[in-house]
Amino acid sequence: MSEDTGYAGIVYWRRSLWNGARCVPVLLSLLPGVLRAQDRDGRVVFQEDPREVGGRISRLGTLLVDAGGRRYALVGRGAAVSPGPSAGQQAAVSAFRPPSAAGGGAVDLLLNGGAAARMRAWHSLLGEAGARLR
Repeated sequence: MSEDTGYAGIVYWRRSLWNGARCVPVLLSLLPGVLRAQDRDGRVVFQEDPREVGGRISRLGTLLVDAGGRRYALVGRGAAVSPGPSAGQQAAVSAFRPPSAAGGGAVDLLLNGGAAARMRAWHSLLGEAGARLR
């Protein structure tokens, strides 16, 4: 990642494995030296130097991020009952480039709207920024 590049996108924080209403949108942004997630109200969920972040991507495309002593399950799309992104989140995304989600499989694209490919793109960006990924 070059020093003048920033990425942002809306991903979903899966706060519960079983309750889709608790899968909430977060604005995930990666700037030089800062990985930040903000909720619908603009509150910071986590903010860390990407080199201090760990994690991995699951076989189904969930990005598991370890930041600030906590694990966050981030997915590329919410459930049918999940709240939508706020106007503030959508406006903030427009100021950045989205991560490139190229290379997603046909099954992911057809059945999941390319959500797993989006999370793999975030995984790649975090690796480029120095995150400790498995």
